[in-house]
Amino acid sequence: MNYKIFEIILSILIVCILAEERNNQKALLVKKHLKRLKKVEGAIKLVGGKGEYEGNVEILHSGRWGAICDDEWDMAEAKVICRQLGYKNGTVKYTGNGYFGPAKRQFWMDNVYCEGSEKEITSCRFDDWGTNDCDITEAAGVICADPPQKEEKKHHEPKKKKSRMQKLPDSLELRILGGRIKQEGRVEVKTSGGNWEPICGDGWSILEALVVCRSLNLGYAGNAFQTDYFGGNLSNNSYADIKCRGDEISLKYCLHDVNAVGDCPGKDLAAVSCTTSLPDLVIDHIDIMRTAHLEDRQLFFLQCAMEENCLASEAYRIQRDNPSGWHLETRRLLRFTARIFNAGTADFRPFIPKHLWEWHMCHMHYHSMEIFATFDIFNDKGVRVAEGHKASFCLEDNQCLPGVEPKYNCNNFGDQGISTNCSDIYKYTVDCQWIDISDIKPGVYTMKVVVNPEFKVAEMSYENNAAICTFHYSETFGTVTNCSVQRP
Repeated sequence: MNYKIFEIILSILIVCILAEERNNQKALLVKKHLKRLKKVEGAIKLVGGKGEYEGNVEILHSGRWGAICDDEWDMAEAKVICRQLGYKNGTVKYTGNGYFGPAKRQFWMDNVYCEGSEKEITSCRFDDWGTNDCDITEAAGVICADPPQKEEKKHHEPKKKKSRMQKLPDSLELRILGGRIKQEGRVEVKTSGGNWEPICGDGWSILEALVVCRSLNLGYAGNAFQTDYFGGNLSNNSYADIKCRGDEISLKYCLHDVNAVGDCPGKDLAAVSCTTSLPDLVIDHIDIMRTAHLEDRQLFFLQCAMEENCLASEAYRIQRDNPSGWHLETRRLLRFTARIFNAGTADFRPFIPKHLWEWHMCHMHYHSMEIFATFDIFNDKGVRVAEGHKASFCLEDNQCLPGVEPKYNCNNFGDQGISTNCSDIYKYTVDCQWIDISDIKPGVYTMKVVVNPEFKVAEMSYENNAAICTFHYSETFGTVTNCSVQRP
């Protein structure tokens, strides 16, 4: 073979080998990149706090960070977050209502359900990615106990001051400014130095707004805002972390964190919008006692309800671990009727606008509120041992007082709501109108049924939104007694 020809062939072979090697390297890089992406999907971080150990929770999905809504957010979810971040000594507290400021990004997760033992928050049940009915004031957060032990540098971070709650001054004066009308604006209080100061908006909710509107004789709180829209500037004397029950006659009877004065991570101000007319839901506790009963039912007949998270976590574990026979397993349900009467002066309307309602194919209805009611069973230590929740199948006027014409009807994508002096009735025959008690032992428990549990829709009062009852449970029989109407 001619040397020149051999040299050309050899060069071609070398080029091919090098090209193949580069392709292999590229493939390896792609694999590493995909592996890295798989690792970061579901990553979480805390934002808005004083250190890495506290803040609103953000989660990474599809390469973008997003917030988590505080609907159903409690200590179980907070434990999972802190554990996932590496905090081994538990959780100080869980936070809601944008405690560390309003959400800065879109909400990725809503209605998160954890048992508390999960390794990652994505292992918990939640609505589809991005599906939510939340506004920016509903960011979920946590305060974890100690810095992660795996990173020594965090041990040198300054410790957060512990909250020290105390009553606001008796001499407190109050006003609202900056609105287009006198019923709206930023909230200001007069300090001991004689200056008017705005209030930090972090953690500000409809409960505090109710007290402000009442104390100024402006009626009821239609909205509570965390915003700078109404102007004003925070200072070193601005109150922060004010907490009210909502039934106080004056803001001076509420509490505030002494150690948070002048410290507002979110930088937004507390503001309100007052109104003279609002709905007022009252739950019929008598009907709960009259209709409560047990039913054993196979999972085969509960598949639609499972799509709406209406069963206990164990049911979903059964479905996952026994894919061929899960539908033959039986769950025990405590069924009851919930009759909700609107005793207010305005109609009760869904929180989100009609064009954002979600169609549910299995039940053939629209969801106008993701959580309309919650049903819980507590043991004698106050620990929740069974739970249920109810997205509103629809809100409509099922029964009205004489002379009142029903206005709302869910048929054909009709308007949803509860008119003044009308009742929306969820009979015990309806899916999800139950508590899954399959996993609790016989005994005496406390049952709690709450409507509008997250105060998403403003009401005149929340003092009659809950029914607290005694639940006597044996192997074959269950009774609900001693129900009383209370605050959630």
